[in-house]
Amino acid sequence: MDKSKLLDQCGALGEDRTLLARVLDRAKQASERNIPAATDFLSPAQQAQAADLLHAAGIPETAYIRWGGYDGAERAVLLFLPDWMDPSDAGTYSPIRCLRAAFRKEENLTHRDFLGSLMGMGIVREKIGDILVGPDSADVLVLDTVAEFLAQSWESAGRVKLRVAEIDPGCVHIPEIRREERRDTVSSLRLDAVAASGFSLSRGKAADLIASGRVQLNHRECVKPDHAVAQGDVLSCRGLGKCVLTEVGGPSKKGRILIVLERYV
Repeated sequence: MDKSKLLDQCGALGEDRTLLARVLDRAKQASERNIPAATDFLSPAQQAQAADLLHAAGIPETAYIRWGGYDGAERAVLLFLPDWMDPSDAGTYSPIRCLRAAFRKEENLTHRDFLGSLMGMGIVREKIGDILVGPDSADVLVLDTVAEFLAQSWESAGRVKLRVAEIDPGCVHIPEIRREERRDTVSSLRLDAVAASGFSLSRGKAADLIASGRVQLNHRECVKPDHAVAQGDVLSCRGLGKCVLTEVGGPSKKGRILIVLERYV
């Protein structure tokens, strides 16, 4: 199947289509030239689309790894491996570098401040990975193609002065992820029922959000309220955040299903 048909099959449009076309190009480069090749940074949704695309193209998951610069990174590149490379050595060929932008603690900068500053400098989103904001510094994962420029030229976020230096990606400060556990019962493991519980909505409102395309299941858009959800699945909703179905228990005395969700706060 040619590239256009593969992209059509995956329903890729706009910027996502351009990014996914580059994914196929990198896979082809690694295969034909027998060298490692990496994509730009992909969001979790784009990573899911890329996985579907590569599967449709007959490229096995063993042919590439996801890497965002540290374990658990949300945004990641896909690094395609030639036959001679062991996955444990892939980090040597990673295009990811890390910058630490220090600021005064009382300035209270946020993720939005840093992202806005970078994009204001003309850096497109796919060159930027996770932005890990701490009380007095932010560790920013970027591609090597923009790292030198930013290390030399990035001086502020808004009106706040920054002190920017490159650090080893192995030294990143990973902020603690705040999660809130919720125990509940649902009548079924339908997506609308679980989403209603996870995001504190009425079931009807959850169904409307799903039908409008605002809800993703495992980083893939799902517009079917009756789609089945399983333990370990990730639900996200634009404007409401993300939650994980961490546990599915047995039925309650009233025949409802006991569930445990973790919501990111």
